[in-house]
Amino acid sequence: MTVLNDVYAYSVPAFLALSLNEWGKGLRLHHERITGEQPTASQVRAWANSHRVLHSALASVTAEHHAARTWTVAFEYELPRERGRRPDIVLLTTDRVVVLEFKDHPHPTSPEEAAHTDQVAAYARDLNHYHAASHDLPIHAALVYAGRTDLNEVRGHVRVVSPEHLASYLATQVEAGPHQFEHHTWLNADYAPLPTLVSAARRLFEHEPLPAIRRAQSAGIEETVDALIEAARTAHARGEHHLALVTGVPGAGKTLVGLQFVYARTVKEEDGERDAVFLSGNGPLVNVLQHALGNKVFVQGVHDFLKQYGAHRQRLPEEHIWVYDEAQRAWDAQQVLEKRGHATSEPEDFLKLGAQMPGWAMLVGLIGEGQEIYIGEEGGLAAWNHALQASDKPWTVHAPAKITSLFSNAKDVITNDALDLTVSLRSHLAEHLYAWVRALLDGETPRSQKLFREVQAEGFEVYLTRDLEMAKAYVQTRYADAYDKRYGLLASSKASNLKNVGLDTWNKGIKQYQAGAWFNLPPSDAKSCCQLTHIASEFVCQGLELDFPIVCWGSDLTWTGEAWRSPVPKAPAAGKRAPQDPHRLRLNSYRVLLTRGRDGMILYVPNQPALNATYEYLSELGIPALS
Repeated sequence: MTVLNDVYAYSVPAFLALSLNEWGKGLRLHHERITGEQPTASQVRAWANSHRVLHSALASVTAEHHAARTWTVAFEYELPRERGRRPDIVLLTTDRVVVLEFKDHPHPTSPEEAAHTDQVAAYARDLNHYHAASHDLPIHAALVYAGRTDLNEVRGHVRVVSPEHLASYLATQVEAGPHQFEHHTWLNADYAPLPTLVSAARRLFEHEPLPAIRRAQSAGIEETVDALIEAARTAHARGEHHLALVTGVPGAGKTLVGLQFVYARTVKEEDGERDAVFLSGNGPLVNVLQHALGNKVFVQGVHDFLKQYGAHRQRLPEEHIWVYDEAQRAWDAQQVLEKRGHATSEPEDFLKLGAQMPGWAMLVGLIGEGQEIYIGEEGGLAAWNHALQASDKPWTVHAPAKITSLFSNAKDVITNDALDLTVSLRSHLAEHLYAWVRALLDGETPRSQKLFREVQAEGFEVYLTRDLEMAKAYVQTRYADAYDKRYGLLASSKASNLKNVGLDTWNKGIKQYQAGAWFNLPPSDAKSCCQLTHIASEFVCQGLELDFPIVCWGSDLTWTGEAWRSPVPKAPAAGKRAPQDPHRLRLNSYRVLLTRGRDGMILYVPNQPALNATYEYLSELGIPALS
């Protein structure tokens, strides 16, 4: 008997009593109901093979273990909100959940095996953390190769078996005694995955509720948004000028906080007026969000905004609240002079504009750590304190304790650590990812090795390869049926060596205006990142994310045996300025590239002599080879 319209499940005895035809007919109807499509002939054959193997194994286990007769088995269990992600089989025992993924491949390649293993491990991980009834249950994962023999081994957290070993594996999952959870409740429980930035923005502005995610709650997202809403109400009620600064590691949810805050001020405040706008100097991020939202109202480019309203212009914006993403990257006075013709830094422009606004104004600065990658962005937070001194009006600053000492020129400084986001949401549960990347780029070998083991234990997969086609095969295999998953090629804008392996970052690099299509379009579209034909640089991917990027290592950052080295840049052309610290910009570029992944990433280091030491060092850190 089925439990829900979108779930196809039976008790184990009921499943064993069904013929293949009866079971197959029900599964086809289930598949059509949840996908709207007829199953392919190859899919039907795969189902038949999995039925044969599972039926035999469960018949054997139930004959010896009475407790197994109380189990429930769900087929093609669709993970809600994930469009296409369906574990083949979910077994509900007396006290645990067992995820089984079947593959017919008799001779899978090495990257295919790795992708299959990581796929079922990710199913188990996501059920554990996003399925409401699974938080406190053990979740086990097994990969069954239906066309192979004499296979029984453990790879990471996954048992990999051939058919003749499945029964013995399932027997290890038998636990005598009463049920520790209700199967019907489990099958009806909510599943709330961590949304990508783009899907979260789309849901917000289509007035759909975001899923209540334990990880987002524990990371303090709601508290941060609430703190900003309260600061805005205070500024409005008192007719004051407030500057709120939100800090956080890459992927901690700063951009999502800004979008949620703009949404809350637009939709949920009593006056119902649009008094907030999200601004970013990250052109690709603006392009991607505008592409996803289908409008340019709520998300705008900061440089265009200041070009229209800054520099003592007479026009004033409609909005009283401006959310500035990556505010530590604000242009200094010299860069503004070169680009817009007046020598006023962007922080000064904002605060002078705020002083002209009737009644009140609030500026929210979202502060990323270690992501200044453009010339003219190197002033950091000190530029905002200088702007406070130059302002015509007094400003109240809201900030976490770790940066309050920087704002000596504020009228008042209100310390609020709810404005500091320290947990990365981008990489699912890899809380140590950013610390590992920092240790790697700082050349701290022992610390990097230790942190990498923790990143691996958290389920974030990182691989190393010198074979680009092998890397492509892995991501294409792992996400073959995952419509909403995104993978693609990332590389430093200065990686000139890549043209020698067919990855010309100039001719094959996507431009800012192409970013929306590259990130958003489905995998089958020629312009999609999943086609693996075009490359996104640090300038294009900053602030955005992929489920599994292939990071192509360049000769612009190489390991010498003791430290990272970057080439001395050429003298700038006439009228152009040189970076204050070019090596720091290179390190920050790779910091961006290495923190874009949600499920994991592959580091592709071309087989070039100049990169041999780099490959060996990355291998020494414990990163496993994909081959």
